[in-house]
Amino acid sequence: MLTALTQLSRNWWHFAVRGVLAILFGVLTLVWPKSAITALVLLFGAFVLVDGIVAVVSGIQLRQYFKYWWALLLEGLAGIAIGIMTFISPNTAALVLLYFIAAWAILTGIFEIVAALEFRNLIPGEWATFIAGLLSVVLGIMLFVYPSAGAVGLIWAIALYAIAFGIMEIVFAFRLRGLGRELEPKQTSAAKA
Repeated sequence: MLTALTQLSRNWWHFAVRGVLAILFGVLTLVWPKSAITALVLLFGAFVLVDGIVAVVSGIQLRQYFKYWWALLLEGLAGIAIGIMTFISPNTAALVLLYFIAAWAILTGIFEIVAALEFRNLIPGEWATFIAGLLSVVLGIMLFVYPSAGAVGLIWAIALYAIAFGIMEIVFAFRLRGLGRELEPKQTSAAKA
């Protein structure tokens, strides 16, 4: 029977994909900081939708192994819902988009923190997922508290958050990959015995 850590390590690439998508979104946002709000809506919508799909798939695949698998599933469903909402009304006012982004960031952050609590039980010293969740919550709160911030400042904050979040996801993914490589010889030895 596979352990939760073995299953996580086999799916390390899910977290790497999420990280790469977040970094790509952040970099593209920095490259075109003064682009039309519609472009930002569509770019954000595509990022959140794909990230949500990956999170749902990961949550479903991990349901047998984790007590809190539903946190990743709910994070993904929230991302899919927000992504679809941005595509349905791309001409939404900037303030509404800001609140969509803020709500998504807070929801994602909460679910990341819940997942991180489970990961801490499996991976000693795990901190990357917790920091990614904390960054999400802080960004969401900042966006709710300072909605009148300049468009360029908002774009930079979102881009920098996405890059930092992506880096934390990739760090976590490669920690999982390394742990998986350490577990393989142990499982092979146990299977032969």
